[in-house]
Amino acid sequence: MPNDVLIVEDDAIIAIDFEATVMELGVQQVRTAIHAADALAMIAERAPDFALLDVGLGNDTSFEVADRLDALKIPYAFVTGYRADVALASRFAGKPVLSKPCLREELEAVLRGSPEPAE
Repeated sequence: MPNDVLIVEDDAIIAIDFEATVMELGVQQVRTAIHAADALAMIAERAPDFALLDVGLGNDTSFEVADRLDALKIPYAFVTGYRADVALASRFAGKPVLSKPCLREELEAVLRGSPEPAE
């Protein structure tokens, strides 16, 4: 389980729910950003062990954040309120995508780096 998780989510209620669930799963520190620029600043200050990225951030996306995380070799998962088969750019092929709302087991599985939910 990662010690430090960055949540990039523009909906405060969803961010609070993710934060509470992640902490219950044993993550020691959770930081939240509502804009891509804020997330990039947080990453520059201290790189997280893992990130949860809402695909749509108002009029923006989290793709620039994902590119930075890829460059730093930091694992992450996309989270979307749209269909589970949301089309992502080919550079993100193979990255985990969770649908909102997601099951606790699915969230735990991606945090642990498992392809399937933990039993």
